[in-house]
Amino acid sequence: MIRKFQKTDIDRVADIWLNGNLEAHSFIPAGYWKDNFDMVKKMLESAEIYVYEDEKGIQGFAGLNGCHIEGIFVEGKERSKGIGRQLLEFVKNIKEQLSLNVYMKNEKAMKFYLREGFIIQEKGVDPDTGEQDCRMIWKQQEK
Repeated sequence: MIRKFQKTDIDRVADIWLNGNLEAHSFIPAGYWKDNFDMVKKMLESAEIYVYEDEKGIQGFAGLNGCHIEGIFVEGKERSKGIGRQLLEFVKNIKEQLSLNVYMKNEKAMKFYLREGFIIQEKGVDPDTGEQDCRMIWKQQEK
């Protein structure tokens, strides 16, 4: 089930964020994610977040800032089971267009978003990490 984030979800969501970044972005020093953990945790409390929850608890979430996806994160052992796709489909149904930034070295995420209808709008460098990234966009098709 996908539902809106509640303040009581914060610890679980923040842990999924940290672990997801550490696992998906091994090309960025772990200290970067750990140093930003408290700041991000505070930001998560006021963000537009949707969580995927099953009988075992929260297994993933999508964080939005308007029409920009700040991230879709899924618990490590639950990845590749369709949770990320369900979260993305959910946000596609509530937004007419979406954008996001993804690191070029995160090949799995790049392939996922391209497969899900996103196109690369521009390439650049993340000023915080010095890593190459790209901005991707998706627009709802005319019906």
